[in-house]
Amino acid sequence: MRNEIKEYEAVAKAAEKFVKSVSEGNSEYAKTLFTEDAVLFGMLDGVLEHGSINQFYNNVDTVGAGADFKARIDVLAVEETVAVVRVLEEKWGGRIDFTDFLLLLKLDGEWKCVAKAYNQNSNTIMQK
Repeated sequence: MRNEIKEYEAVAKAAEKFVKSVSEGNSEYAKTLFTEDAVLFGMLDGVLEHGSINQFYNNVDTVGAGADFKARIDVLAVEETVAVVRVLEEKWGGRIDFTDFLLLLKLDGEWKCVAKAYNQNSNTIMQK
């Protein structure tokens, strides 16, 4: 059964916490979105990042988004208790473009993110 539009709006509002953290370089907003045991997977400058979401918090808190940072939230699917969100990011840290996929579950009536997987656009990978 397809959810009502208000549920898509609630998912988008939850994902805004992610974007706000990244854009302001402050993980506190994202910490209200992710569950404590949320996981992270992706390649950052050609190196696999995986494990605890705390790695994401550290990245956000140590690398400012930059003045040219832009983001877009797309709610791809909402199926009763699970949702998939794509966040497009441009110029994070002044140079990196990401496509993030957030997997959210509705827990106790609130949309919470349990996993983040991302792709760094190949033309923004810093060669070592």
